Amino acid sequence: MSTSTSRAARSVTRAGWRLLAALAICVTLAACRSGDSSAPSQSAPGVASPPNRPFKTIPLTPSGGIGFDDLWFSPSLHAVLAPAGGTGCVQLFDSGSLAQASLCGIGAGGAYAGGHGEGTTSADFGAGFVFAIDRSSRSLQLVDPKTKRVVTTAALAGEPDYVRWISSKREIWVTEPDREQIEVFSLASESPPKLTSAGAIAVEGGPESLVIDTSRDRAFTHLWRGSTVQISIGSRAVSQSFPNGCRGSRGIALDADRGQLFAGCSEGKAVVLDVDHGGKIASSLDTSGGVDIISVNVALHHLYVPAAADGTVAVLGVRANGKLSRLGMLQAAKGAHCATSDDHNRVWVCSPDSGSLLVFDDPFPPVAE
Repeated sequence: MSTSTSRAARSVTRAGWRLLAALAICVTLAACRSGDSSAPSQSAPGVASPPNRPFKTIPLTPSGGIGFDDLWFSPSLHAVLAPAGGTGCVQLFDSGSLAQASLCGIGAGGAYAGGHGEGTTSADFGAGFVFAIDRSSRSLQLVDPKTKRVVTTAALAGEPDYVRWISSKREIWVTEPDREQIEVFSLASESPPKLTSAGAIAVEGGPESLVIDTSRDRAFTHLWRGSTVQISIGSRAVSQSFPNGCRGSRGIALDADRGQLFAGCSEGKAVVLDVDHGGKIASSLDTSGGVDIISVNVALHHLYVPAAADGTVAVLGVRANGKLSRLGMLQAAKGAHCATSDDHNRVWVCSPDSGSLLVFDDPFPPVAE
């Protein structure tokens, strides 16, 4: 996910948010109107259908592309967070209405030149704030989604990649692959909010991607080649490393209830790891190449694996024992390498060259236990 490393190695309430987002979009934008409203076709369980196409396309710039990277769904905000690269904005989308709100001023704007090495490319939400990184200025920005203003900024030691909030510790973790570390900041319970440096976690050979498992007091990240590491949230130390079967480790996702950790391999593969049994590989399945940001729907037990090489998103079923099966395909756009899923069984996929988000209804049935 990190451009520098891949070149080298390849609290707002729900009701309050909905009112804010609906006013922001309906007053100033036309995105409340649907694009292509054609319904996706259904597929029999376990049978791959013809590729399903998006029911809505959301352009985020008047013209040109966007250096998308991380897409993230916040359950507490009930919103998809879409950091929009060199636009200087993080776009928020209500998962029910699809209403859009723009948080801008996070970084300087610039022309899209391919890749995702500039601007704001990762974001998370916690304690009533959006946390966003800016690669261009090497900074962590804290944004109030009610006022849509940056309220505080912290300088980073290296080029940032992922940012994730840990509610149990009131900490923000920022991966910095060029320095092979995760930088940690604490958020004080005061007004105005204050970010304080709390140290760093060494991750030699990484880190790539980051997911938090608060139920087990652990975090997981990949090394660039072939391994995943487990980090104790309490001690901030790497406690375990296990092989993930990837030649190039990229995306990560977690079903905490089942103890299933998912790895996306850049060569075109998805892997299921059993974190309660030493990270044992439960199964794997080949996909098209160019895999990066993956996502799991824990209600449907579906794994979404986008492939930049051909612009498809493989929809895989996940059984309780970790066995993967092919359910079908979503047809996105060539270069689409990032996806997330929301709480309305929708799949959001980035289209970098067009500067758009593609939104799909998942047409496939839930996977039985």
